[in-house]
Amino acid sequence: MEKMSLSAPVSLWGDRAQLRLSMLTPKRESWIDVNPFTVRLDLHGDLDFFLRSGARRRSIERSLGEKTSVKDVIESCGVPHPEVDLILVNGQPVDFDYAITGEADIELYPVGTRIPQFKEQRLQITTINRFVADGHLGTLARNLRLLGFDVAYDPHAEDRQLLTVMKRENRALLTRDRRLLMHAVVETGYCPRSQNADEQTVAVIRRFDLLCSLAPFTRCLRCNAPLLKVYKGEVIERLEPLTRIYYEQFWRCTGCGQIYWTGSHFPKLQKRLEKIRADCA
Repeated sequence: MEKMSLSAPVSLWGDRAQLRLSMLTPKRESWIDVNPFTVRLDLHGDLDFFLRSGARRRSIERSLGEKTSVKDVIESCGVPHPEVDLILVNGQPVDFDYAITGEADIELYPVGTRIPQFKEQRLQITTINRFVADGHLGTLARNLRLLGFDVAYDPHAEDRQLLTVMKRENRALLTRDRRLLMHAVVETGYCPRSQNADEQTVAVIRRFDLLCSLAPFTRCLRCNAPLLKVYKGEVIERLEPLTRIYYEQFWRCTGCGQIYWTGSHFPKLQKRLEKIRADCA
């Protein structure tokens, strides 16, 4: 992947967004104190994935003692804002800046929820094909590159580097670290629910509507740069003796120069990708 430079800083609030599980801390300089009140949140789809395993349920309550943004209320429950595509407060659509000042029923919907009357009030970008993946998603990054998608990946990148690349290059952040997704700078991101790389790949393709954009074997698995078809004579000096004899079609990475050909492993890769494509349908 491209070198992750810190030369283009981004504005971050704190090192990590904090999960506040009961009363939110007052911000006296910007919020108006009000009498304590209770809000109820209804989580639709699979958003209850982000609740503690022993407390996963569709409806939860929070007690508040001040005027609070709905984004802060949502993230106090453990749900990152990039995972929420539609917010209804007392039946009306709102954005993340909406202030909760009294008792309210809040409904949260993930991307993909079909509610036709609120098409214009969706909060997330549903189609994007450039990503940055954190260090724990190496196989997912490789799978997506194999399918032709632009995925920045460095197994040693720190959180700040990931956020810098995400912001500077307009990429969606892929991570299973929910606190990382809660950074205010994150506009588009996704947390794969499964720990299986192929299932994660299917989930990302569905989440960002990428099925029609698959372009297998067009991107370098090492450095993420596009591949270019070349004549055998251009690379023959770099080939092993048997490869020179049995193969005629070759591709070279435009970034690192790695040579690719349809070797004995190719049918196995094709079969694997066909299964991923079938699972996405």
